[in-house]
Amino acid sequence: MRLYYNPRCSKSRAALELLENTGHAVEVVDYLQAPPAASELARLIDALDSAPAALVRTGDASFADSGYTRSALDRDTVIALLVAQPALLQRPVLEIDTAAVIARPPERVFELVASDQEPDS
Repeated sequence: MRLYYNPRCSKSRAALELLENTGHAVEVVDYLQAPPAASELARLIDALDSAPAALVRTGDASFADSGYTRSALDRDTVIALLVAQPALLQRPVLEIDTAAVIARPPERVFELVASDQEPDS
């Protein structure tokens, strides 16, 4: 399981804490330090249960400055935008195998990982 994470984000910290408190091994990806490549973003979009635009922080001032509108955020545009501006990636995002969820609120991690599931070793 992989958690796309920003250490300054309270929702990211809460999601990580929920996972660790239930004993799960989590690969933490600080996407500001190690921005995801276009192929990784494409995989995340395909794994999400929501539209590609959900992966973008459209309320962020940087998005407003980007010149894009939410309605213009198709799959390819989201990938290009997030490659250019990784700080606009919605967070946290939990990815397990071929499924992913934007963990807002953080308890959404339990949509992919049951709170009483056997932890990874």
